[in-house]
Formats: sequence, C-alpha cells, structure tokens
Amino acid sequence: MAVNDAAMKELAPTGKLRVAIAVGPSASALWTVRDPATGKPKGVPVDLGTAMAQKLGVPVELVEYASSGEIVASRDKGAWDVTFVPVDDDRKAAIDFGAPYHLLQSTYLVAPGSTIKTLAEANRAGVRIAIVDGTATGRASISASPNATTVKVKNPDEAVGLMKEGKLDAIALSRESVGGLVDALPGSRVLEEAFLNSTTAVAVPQNKPAARAFVTEFIEEAKASGLVRRALDAMGLKTSQVAPAGMKA
Repeated sequence: MAVNDAAMKELAPTGKLRVAIAVGPSASALWTVRDPATGKPKGVPVDLGTAMAQKLGVPVELVEYASSGEIVASRDKGAWDVTFVPVDDDRKAAIDFGAPYHLLQSTYLVAPGSTIKTLAEANRAGVRIAIVDGTATGRASISASPNATTVKVKNPDEAVGLMKEGKLDAIALSRESVGGLVDALPGSRVLEEAFLNSTTAVAVPQNKPAARAFVTEFIEEAKASGLVRRALDAMGLKTSQVAPAGMKA
C-alpha cells in the first residue's frame, strides 16, 4: 500500500507513530500485557501498531494507558496518533474509527461461590458489578444491569483485587479478558451470555481524513494477509474472531 504525504503528516507529525495502548492483567484484542522477561507491553495492538509503523517507515512509540477509556479521554491532548479500541456510539462521537479487526463480545466473570448463572440474575439489587470506567463494556454493563450496583474501577487489576476481598459479585470485561482472569480467581466463572456484541477497530483523532483512510486500508490488508489472525493466536486468543473484510465500525 502506498503512503501519501497527507497520511504521513497526519499519522506521524513527530516523525514516529505513537500508538496508544491499554495495559492490563490479561490479553485481548484491546488489552496488552507486560512481557515477564522484558517488562515491555506485548499484544495485538502492539503487533498491529508496529507493523503500521513499518509501513510508514517510521519508528513506533507505545503510549501506555490504564484503559481504553483513558485513551479516548486523552484524544485532544496530542499524545497519540493511532489506537485500537472497542466501538460504541459514545466513542464514534469522540474519535474517528477505521476498519474493525475483531468481533467483540463482553460478559461477566462471576465471583467464586456466586449463584449467578445468567444476565438476568446479574441484574438484581445488591449485585456488585465492577466496570472499568469510561469503557464501551462499562457503558453496556450499566445498560444491561440497571438494578445492580455498579462499582467503577480504573483497571482490571483493581477489580481483581476487590473480588479477592469479597467486595464484588461480578466483573464486566470482554470475553477474552474475563477468560484470562479465571486463573487469578479460582472458582470464578464466565457467563455464557453476552451483554455487548460489537467490534474492536483501529481509530485516529478526529478531523484527520488521510490518516483514517490509511489505517482503514492497513487493517483490511492485515486481515487479508493473516496478520490479525497471527497476532491474536500469538497471545493465545485462538477462539477470537477476526472481523470480516469490508466491515464498517
């Protein structure tokens, strides 16, 4: 794919591609994790961002955040050039999405000993559900479980700590993310039902049409070449689904 001057100017104004990533305790199409050997983040957004920088012919810089909500909230600060986050209507009004690369489902991880087996049972008075503040999954959880008590946390690590202390009944995250927390919370369970069905997509700050066009073409090529599939598989996300070609966010 060709790189035009307008795309280069909008995507790499500092001479490098600054990729905003969320770092957490378990990997998903959004979340990166720290490599225990190096301490550096690794994951799907890292692989995609690095490959995009190579296409542009510039160095990559990873800009770390505690959640996708923090990434989107910082959109006007000039701190990042591209990111990879879940899509919802609130975010469509805040950032410009390119092509989706992943089919997203979000659900609940219920605490050890909990009797909750369905979404309906989670939507009851007295049920304490942790959401990562400012996220698409968090907003969907509030909508799906209005009768429950929502506990806002900064990141998944905080939610895990609260559940270990017996202060939570459920944690709302993507299916990949909650699956990755089961080992940290022996006896916990992932619900079969999902309260959010969406996508994870590449995005840029608003009013950068050349950048948006470039990242969309890049993701379509990454899906066609198998790069997205390989990035998911490398993080153990072998059941995660790649978004179809041509799908819109």
